[in-house]
Parts: sequence; structure tokens; C-alpha cells
Amino acid sequence: MTYRNKTYIAFDGDNDMRYYRLMTAWSAHEGFNFNIYNAHDLNTARDSSQEESIKRQLRERFANSKLFMVLIGEKTRLLTKFVKWEIETAIRLDLPIIGINLNGSRTQDDRCPSSMRDTLAVYVPFNEKIITYAMNDWPSSHLENRRAGKTGWFYYYDHVYKSFGL
Repeated sequence: MTYRNKTYIAFDGDNDMRYYRLMTAWSAHEGFNFNIYNAHDLNTARDSSQEESIKRQLRERFANSKLFMVLIGEKTRLLTKFVKWEIETAIRLDLPIIGINLNGSRTQDDRCPSSMRDTLAVYVPFNEKIITYAMNDWPSSHLENRRAGKTGWFYYYDHVYKSFGL
């Protein structure tokens, strides 16, 4: 049995790489209270030209993941080859899902990929403090909501944001 301690982050590699890199920088800098054990650090697809080779490496990352985050940018909903597959895999594995809106939205909006619109997930804007809060809060909330038979999207109320000065 695999020990799951990783965070899997899906994103539009062509347009939103800077946000992913910023998250990894937050995690690496001791001045931030942001810690991810990044599933992408596990391996690199050796033959990046072959879809199945890439998916094999991604499945290994999923096998070690306990949390799934997707950076939702302007074009994320249009990505059907890998991001859609990653979202569908996270749903199938029943991983807690955090949708991170790069446009600042605190809820699900029209940029959300259709493959996760009705899925149990929480949505937050791209901000280190609220993402950290969601990483700590959502896995247990996801489990509670799943046990209660709830589906659909969730968001944090204004008082949570105010507690962080947001």
C-alpha cells in the first residue's frame, strides 16, 4: 500500500505555469506557512511525446496523493487532453478537490472545467493564506460532506477571509 502524503496540482502548463511556480516558491520559503509535498516531484515523463507515457507517470503521482488542487485560469476549461483526465482521475479516486481561481473569484464561476462543475470541491482565489486554510480544512470537510451524501461546490464565507485580513 502506498503512503499518500502528496499534493497533486493540475494546471494549464502553457498559460498558468507562473502560478504553479509561485506556489512551489511559497512552499520552499520558510517565511510562508505554506507547505506542499508536491506530487510532481516524484517523476518526470521520459517520453513526453507519448500520451500514455505521460499518463503512466501521472498515475504514479496520483497513487501518492492525498489532495488534488487545480489552478483555474482563463483557458483551463478548454484543456481536454490532460487536465480533464487529471480532474476525472481525482474524482474517481475521491480525492479532496480544491479549485483555485486565478481571476480572484471565491466561488465556482464560468471558468470552471465542466468535468468538475457538479463535483464535491471547494473554491478559493489564488492567495497563499486562503489556499493554506483550504489545504488544512477541506480534506476533513470533504470527508464529512461525502459521508452526508452531499455533492456540488462549496466556498468559504466572508468571515473566514476577514480572519486572514483578506
